[in-house]
Amino acid sequence: MARQAGFRARAASQFPAHDFLYQWVARDMTERLSEITRDFRSVLLSGEHTAEYFKEKFPQADISRTTTPETLAAQAGKYDCILSMGEMHCANDLPGLLIQMRRALKPDGVLLAAFAGGETLHELRAALMQGEIEATGGASPRVYPFVDKQQMAGLMQRAGFALPVVDSEILTISYRDMFHVIADIRGMGESNALQDCHTSFSSSRLFFKAAKFYQDTYAESDGRVTASYEMIFVIGWAPHESQQQPARRGSGQVSLTEIL
Repeated sequence: MARQAGFRARAASQFPAHDFLYQWVARDMTERLSEITRDFRSVLLSGEHTAEYFKEKFPQADISRTTTPETLAAQAGKYDCILSMGEMHCANDLPGLLIQMRRALKPDGVLLAAFAGGETLHELRAALMQGEIEATGGASPRVYPFVDKQQMAGLMQRAGFALPVVDSEILTISYRDMFHVIADIRGMGESNALQDCHTSFSSSRLFFKAAKFYQDTYAESDGRVTASYEMIFVIGWAPHESQQQPARRGSGQVSLTEIL
């Protein structure tokens, strides 16, 4: 996450012109949060931009903020609610981060998170790979290896969350060309922060070949191209004895054969 923080710091001044995705996600998370009928007295807003969109949502709560969630290890049982927006897709150790978040919650506390999922920028990934193959004869990672819904559901269970719910929505945006897609990504501070990414200079030939592939493959009838953003939404609870529990195996009173 340290490298990603650097990208976001450099993009901070232009972020408001490129924050459409965060605004969309914040509205969705606000709706989901409104369905949880309880008062939160201690709230952690985790992530670079989370506080910008949610700090006014909890007027009566003691609010903490962090952009370095790795520090949660020392805050066991402190929060009723943790909100995380746009950070989990770039976590170096996502399973470890989820465990720390679960431990930082009070019993029956809730985690609500949103981050980029597996279908995000699949068009750009394909175009850059094809462009690099044509330009250099090989390919290297240039976009995050995103987690998908099934993987996230398993990670939530492994981290010890009760009653986890994982779903996603895909937002499709129209752009003039591939270079405007990249400009939006950089404006959000979401430049590729892979530890093993290609770090040497990339020739313009690579990007022009990628742009042509993008145009040929993903252009709409008006000549503009599309880019997909899949956002994964996660809700999970710290275990508590009051929560609904699955029935004990073998405790059923009606035989399925009698019903059929």
